Parts: sequence; structure tokens; C-alpha cells
Amino acid sequence: MPSSVVFLGPSLPVAEAAVILDARYLPPIRRGDLDAVLREGRPDAIGIVDGQFFQSFSISPKEVLRAMDAGIRVFGSSSMGALRAAELAPYGMVGVGRIAALFTSGELDADDEVAMVYDGTTLAPVSDPMVNLRIAFDAAAERGVISASTRQRLVDEAKQLFYPERSFRRVLALAGAEVPAEERVALETFLKTDAPDAKRDDARELLRHMSVYLAAL
Repeated sequence: MPSSVVFLGPSLPVAEAAVILDARYLPPIRRGDLDAVLREGRPDAIGIVDGQFFQSFSISPKEVLRAMDAGIRVFGSSSMGALRAAELAPYGMVGVGRIAALFTSGELDADDEVAMVYDGTTLAPVSDPMVNLRIAFDAAAERGVISASTRQRLVDEAKQLFYPERSFRRVLALAGAEVPAEERVALETFLKTDAPDAKRDDARELLRHMSVYLAAL
């Protein structure tokens, strides 16, 4: 039976992920983790969603290449996986989802777009990543919830914050009176009910892609 390993953290709860794909789930990837997986055996597929940026050394492109050289299909999305997929697409790493596409196209190029703070024990998110803020505000503008100028103002406010301080609530508070009252009310409702969660959505898509790939082996 085909086997798979997925490095997952704050982007999507493991309990939710396991409903989509039966895999071995490991915490956010860091330097040396892929080599350790290869020493233990050879899975048919590896998914990289979340990774460590500042807590320890991040996973290097060379380590991902070693896994692919061993014949393993490697998928990436959402966070660290999206960054590495954008870098290694020419070598066969499979990028999945909107965030990976934004980095691959060059529309986004800063690591802080996906960086966030999370609880080290539960892996629950503590801050909101810039890319989630950006895509949610984009969606709100596209649906007429806020104007294009308000969308730009909110994105600018978020980008000026250090990544651990970013959250929807803080950005709205900083924007203050610059956001018209009716837009603020509509946006707050949208964020609670209809706004996309870009990292979570892309993580789910990665798991579905892996499931299809493994089923065909």
C-alpha cells in the first residue's frame, strides 16, 4: 500500500487533515527532517505544508532535492511548502494552491508573507500570516464588501507590522477611522463568515492532490 508523510502545523489541524488523507503527520518541517524520513524508509510521497523559519534552521532546497532524487514525489503548499515548491518547480517539486502559484509567478517573494506565530504544543495559530490577510482583503474587495482603496489601505497597514503582530483585529484597529463605518461592519461580518483562509484551503488541496497521486500507484 502506498505510504506518505506530511509536515503540517498551524495551517490545518491534523484531525481535519486525516479525514482527507491517511498519512503519517509530522510537525512543521525543519532542517534535517527529510533526511531523517529517508533514513527510516522511503515513502511514496511527501507533503510539505508548514515549516520552521526562525525557531530553527529551515529546510534547505538541497534536502528536498535529495528526497526527489530518491524517487519520492514531493508536494508543497501554504507556507514553507509553497516557498520551496516555487524554488524547486523546475526540478519536479509539485506546488499546490494559490499561495504556491503567487510565489512561483513572482507576484510574492518575501518569506514574511507566510510567517506566523503558533503555539509550540498545540500548533494552533497565534497570529495571522500576511498572505491570509492579503487574500482575504482581496476577496472582500472583489465581492464589493470594501472598496479598492480600503483594501489597499488595509494591506499597507498589515505589511508594516512585524509578522508576530499581524492579525485581522489589529489591522482593523490600526486602520481606524480611515475605513468607513459601513465598510468596517460589512468586512467584520465577511471575515467571520465568508472570508477565505488561504493557508488552510491550500493545505486541503495539497492533501487531495496527494490522495489522487497515491491512489494511482
